[in-house]
Amino acid sequence: MLGCRASSAHRVNPLEGTLHFLAEAPFIYYSEHQLGSPGFAMDNIKEGWFTETCTLWPGQAMSLQVEEVLYHQKSQFQDVMVFKSKTYGNVLVLDGVIQCTERDEFSYQEMIANLPLCSHPCPKKVLIIGGGDGGVLREVVKHPLVESVVQCEIDEDVINVSKKYLPGMAKGFFSPKLTLNVGDGFEFMKQNQDAFDVIITDSSDPVGPAESLFKESYYKLMKTALRDGGILCCQGECQWLHLELIKEMRTFCKTLFPVVDYAYCTIPTYPSGQIGFMLCSKNPQTNFREPVRELMRDEVEDMSLKYYNPEIHRAAFVLPEFARKVLNEA
Repeated sequence: MLGCRASSAHRVNPLEGTLHFLAEAPFIYYSEHQLGSPGFAMDNIKEGWFTETCTLWPGQAMSLQVEEVLYHQKSQFQDVMVFKSKTYGNVLVLDGVIQCTERDEFSYQEMIANLPLCSHPCPKKVLIIGGGDGGVLREVVKHPLVESVVQCEIDEDVINVSKKYLPGMAKGFFSPKLTLNVGDGFEFMKQNQDAFDVIITDSSDPVGPAESLFKESYYKLMKTALRDGGILCCQGECQWLHLELIKEMRTFCKTLFPVVDYAYCTIPTYPSGQIGFMLCSKNPQTNFREPVRELMRDEVEDMSLKYYNPEIHRAAFVLPEFARKVLNEA
């Protein structure tokens, strides 16, 4: 996978289950990139449907109807595939797991970027760990107060594939605000301490190498890379699936930071249709639930936001009762 999380995505491991939709199998066209791929197996595509399954979510699965496989190769770190789906546009898949689709990616990208950026009074310098599909970067460079962004992504193939097949997401790679570091985010932060106002980790799920990104040691490293008053935001898993893990993370985060909170958004193609965000601040005065910089209606329009606005910012922290009870114990 990605040497200590630098993968482009939110999840990087095979899933396992049974819930999918039925339809007649269409003919699938395979591009020349795909047919020439080493280790070409396409185990996840059967009868015209791509199905994502994983032991992390036993008894359930996610399926999308495939029109055309656009790309399939093995990078130095992982299996990379892009297919054109019937209803969700182009879909990026790493190691058999959906990372993003053109139809719904904006909800995750806008929230993981704007929740921390709108909670910081002056987020001039931003670090993104992972996010090789470019979606988080696209949202960060839109922000008017952001002056410079460093992105650490270990798998350059994911960046190049996204530029070709996900151009709407990858447009941020052409921003003059960006310094791109193709390499390990862990090592970069060790060498760049007290450097950033905001750090965003667009991580995969807690399996294999990515498991370390959900540990206290990783949050300690991010803390040292943050300036005084700095804020971090990390992919925080799903309340329906990993509530105890979220509680564990919230508990150790509260030993490191004076302010810790948890928010979430909805996104159809992630497990259970929901994903969360762990937010931490070195400033004891931070109130994540009330944006310190409230975007005006014309700014929301100018930034072409389709999910995030000040109202959804506040609402993202309102948890269902079953989750609120558990996380309040942390």
